[in-house]
Amino acid sequence: MKIPYDLFVEDFLSKITERDLLELMQEDRNQIVFGYMKRAINVFNHVCKYNLKSFMDTDNECFDSGDIDIPDDEISEIVDIVSEGMVVQWLKPYVYRQELLENVINTRDFTTYSPAELLMRIGSAYKSAQKDFTQMVREYSFNYGDLSDLHL
Repeated sequence: MKIPYDLFVEDFLSKITERDLLELMQEDRNQIVFGYMKRAINVFNHVCKYNLKSFMDTDNECFDSGDIDIPDDEISEIVDIVSEGMVVQWLKPYVYRQELLENVINTRDFTTYSPAELLMRIGSAYKSAQKDFTQMVREYSFNYGDLSDLHL
C-alpha cells in the first residue's frame, strides 16, 4: 500500500496560513514541508503502530508499506497527528527568530503592538501546538499501544 506525501502536505497546509510558504513553487515548498514531516515522524514513530521511517520512499514521495494494509481510518489519524507535528516544526523557528529576541531585549515598554507581545504570542502558539501534538501522540499510543512491551 502506498500513501502519498501529498496527504500530509495538504493537511499541513490546511492548518497554516503563511502566504510566503503557500506562494512558493511546489517543488521548493515540498522540500521545506518534507523536512517538517520527517522531523514530526521522528517524534511520532516510536509510538506509531507502523514504522513510517522504514516505509519512506523519497524518490516516489510516498510511504510504501508493501504488503501491510493500513485501514483508511488509521491513515487519516496518522496524517492528522503527523501534520500537527509539522505545525510544531513550522512554528519553532519563529520562536527563536533573532530579530524578535533582540527587539524584546531592547524594548522598554510592553504594549499590545510591541515585538515583546508578538514574541509572547508566538511562543504561546508554539506551546499550544506542541501540547496538542503531544496529546495526539499519547492518545494514539494509548489506543494502539502494546502493553506486552512494558515488562510489568
